[in-house]
Amino acid sequence: MPPVQLAPSILSADFGRLAQQIQAAVAGGAQRIHIDVMDGHFVPNLTFGPLVVEAARAATDLPLDVHLMIEAPERWLEAFAQAGADVLIPHVEATPHIHRALQRIRALGLQAGVALNPGTPALMLAPVLHMVDQVVVMTVNPGFGGQAFLPEALEQVRAVREMAARRGLEVTIAVDGGINAQTAPQARAAGADIFVAGSAVFRHPQGIAAGLAALRRAVGS
Repeated sequence: MPPVQLAPSILSADFGRLAQQIQAAVAGGAQRIHIDVMDGHFVPNLTFGPLVVEAARAATDLPLDVHLMIEAPERWLEAFAQAGADVLIPHVEATPHIHRALQRIRALGLQAGVALNPGTPALMLAPVLHMVDQVVVMTVNPGFGGQAFLPEALEQVRAVREMAARRGLEVTIAVDGGINAQTAPQARAAGADIFVAGSAVFRHPQGIAAGLAALRRAVGS
């Protein structure tokens, strides 16, 4: 499997100090920054748009993984690309044109990802798995931070890892939702290599660096 990467989700950051919080995550050893975009339609929450991606881009040179929890994500690909995204990650459930959306992401010169909800079979990714660099397996029902980890989603991680291995594809697998020092080892054992964590990092009682260090110890990196 690819090496472990930690991807703090700014959904749990203090937005009054966003740049400082991102820089603290960078100093603490994060390998990438995860940005959860929600539209209040595909998921029952409304977060932020390209302007926040621009702010994150100004704060760090780390890769920005922009997770598009929005209906018809193809409408917004150019805007998020221009804002500074490195990876755009639409949901397979959010558009009937996922193949076209992934083609467009590639044409924009970005890495392409695809995300999968807990109730969606991993087989739904089979037609497009060869087109993506990253698969995000949701380990909670998307829409809100701070939810409890769903262990049944680990079967999707295993299925995606096995599918990629059978086809000789180099795909990273991220887990997103309820990831902390207790749940991350389970996801690593199932085949995950990118760990998206919000509360466990930005709301760790000892601070951001301590939260990242706890995750790193938990997954043996």
